[in-house]
Amino acid sequence: MKHYKYIILLIFVFNSIIAQVTIKEAFPNLNFSQIVDIQSVKDGTNRLFVVSQPGYIYSFENNSSTSNFDTFLDISANTLSGGEKGLLGLAFHPNFSENGYFYVDYTKSDPLRTVISRFYTDPQSLDEVDVSTEKILLEVEQPRGNHNGGQISFGPDGYLYISFGDGGSAGDPDNHGQDRTTLLASIIRIDVDSTAENQPYKIPVDNPFVGNNEGYKEEIFAYGLRNVWRFSFDSETGELWAADVGQGKLEEIDIIKNGGNYGWRIMEGFDCYNPSSDCDQAGLELPIWDYGHSSDGGYSITGGFVYHGNNAGELQNKYIYGDFVTGNIWMLYKEERIVENELIDNTNYQISTFGVDDENELYFADYSNGKIYTFEGTPVSVFKKNNNLNFSLQQNYPNPFNPSTTIKYSIPNVASSFSSSYVILEVYDLLGREVTTLVNEEQLPGNYEVRFNGRNLSSGIYFAKLTTGSFSKTISMQLLK
Repeated sequence: MKHYKYIILLIFVFNSIIAQVTIKEAFPNLNFSQIVDIQSVKDGTNRLFVVSQPGYIYSFENNSSTSNFDTFLDISANTLSGGEKGLLGLAFHPNFSENGYFYVDYTKSDPLRTVISRFYTDPQSLDEVDVSTEKILLEVEQPRGNHNGGQISFGPDGYLYISFGDGGSAGDPDNHGQDRTTLLASIIRIDVDSTAENQPYKIPVDNPFVGNNEGYKEEIFAYGLRNVWRFSFDSETGELWAADVGQGKLEEIDIIKNGGNYGWRIMEGFDCYNPSSDCDQAGLELPIWDYGHSSDGGYSITGGFVYHGNNAGELQNKYIYGDFVTGNIWMLYKEERIVENELIDNTNYQISTFGVDDENELYFADYSNGKIYTFEGTPVSVFKKNNNLNFSLQQNYPNPFNPSTTIKYSIPNVASSFSSSYVILEVYDLLGREVTTLVNEEQLPGNYEVRFNGRNLSSGIYFAKLTTGSFSKTISMQLLK
């Protein structure tokens, strides 16, 4: 069975929109050791919290001139740290300002296991948390020292979501990805505001395997995931975005659905893994995006957030994510069956985590230098006033096509700050070579359509790129003969 991605998008040069977005140090006077998570409490205190892998959580005022920080929690004595192990995640209860509860994900030894715990602190106090308030909710044995996952987050439904890796080694030798009798290789969902007999939480009644007779873990929300290091909820739509670290070839991004099977170890990204060809994809939820292992792509994806801040209108409604090894940072836009991906910057940072503050501004951390960075572009109010996003390039139809297809685009009434409506519509092949120029002229506002004929071309992926003024957009088109 063949599967074709909805969109494959290559950007050959930065367009002017991305050129306006810069990365800067968010807190020049601060640095930390081995940052693996950034969280905000959203309680009106304007604090940020940094999780340090050896077992520390630090808090500080969210101000660029801040030079001091406090130790919020120290569980280093109980944490096994190193490699993919350690204190990995933090989540504040949605009602933290009233109940003082927060939750952590960390690794312990003898036996090697992941621990999910709740701690209590006076919400008004800045004192270090008393470690004796710990209440263990869940422990999951780890057969090996890698693929520990580590994200823990409350969803818009008020339930706690937790990601677990597949138990480690390479290739999922125990096939945990397709074994629903273990919590490994899954994202689970639990109700921490209620208790059940013999456990300090309840299972939401709409979890997919509630009441099953096959021994499946009822905590499982989705499975078939290799090692979701970071996931996040879109604060406006509630969609759950997960970045799943790949094996030896592909990194992937998934939209997580209740009961979804995301294919590991049958699939790695869009490709068959075990078996390596002709794998049965029936019933699997495939990624919305993957990228290959290379210097232009990366080797270990770090999931981010859909941006809804105010400082960079260029990033609005885009999923911002990066790669730990290459330092590449991208923005990905999804609308129904269309997915567009564009490089924001190639950095030298070891991007270990992203986080958002009370105002939904986005940050990321460099694991190696202990610094936190943020994005700066055109303020949303200015961007919306003068935005050029009313220009549009629609997906061609039909797609795939043989031998011709229609490309539609729109030219709006241009704001005074954009002086040019000179339109160029070009087609490139997969290697970036120009195939033809379909439009190269000044055009008045209106809706346009152009016919592209691939009669003399070979089957494959081609790219239509529309450029006008400071607007540039590229779509992919598949010619199948």
